[in-house]
Amino acid sequence: MLTTSPRFSSSWRVGALLSLAAALLLGGCASTPASAPPSASVAQQDYLIGPGDNISINVWRNPEVSQSVPVRPDGKITAPLVEDLEASGKTPTQLARDIERALSKYIQQPVVTVIVTGFTGTYGEQIRVIGQAAKPQALPYRRDMSLMDVLIAVGGVTEFAAGNRAAIVRTVDGKQQKFVVRLNDLIKEGDISANVPMRPGDVLIIPESFF
Repeated sequence: MLTTSPRFSSSWRVGALLSLAAALLLGGCASTPASAPPSASVAQQDYLIGPGDNISINVWRNPEVSQSVPVRPDGKITAPLVEDLEASGKTPTQLARDIERALSKYIQQPVVTVIVTGFTGTYGEQIRVIGQAAKPQALPYRRDMSLMDVLIAVGGVTEFAAGNRAAIVRTVDGKQQKFVVRLNDLIKEGDISANVPMRPGDVLIIPESFF
């Protein structure tokens, strides 16, 4: 019967493990393009009201001063007994407390609830899509939003788009960084590895094809 020396058997096992580890490492690198944005988690926070939002102000037991109002471009609101109150950059709860303080001059111990009914968000919380999108626009950022979600919201790209030359411009630690994304691979080829996470404040630029 043929026997194998312990030294040979041990060396063979080590070599096989090293080969397997190398294969796994190379496979993992191939699935993530070097130009993709980093997928670090985004710190979650409460929604901040922004210009263009619509809010519903409900004052308990005082329907005459309860009203739905828009947030003006200057970030302020005007409601019954409340004039030029800053709303932009505040959470609904913070704005409700501010309205209570304003109404306390006229109503004893007012109880206010603020509900956001139309979402736009502050500019720093928006995602802007420019260039050869079917419907270029600014979108309110939503938790766990991905590149695919953004493309669905803007109706995809035009026939003139150079999808694989698109880029995300992102501010990281006060500095702007640019990451190439592969829209054609994602839309036309169904390559899910081209779907990357978005962050508040991202700008997606979709250039026009040269031919």
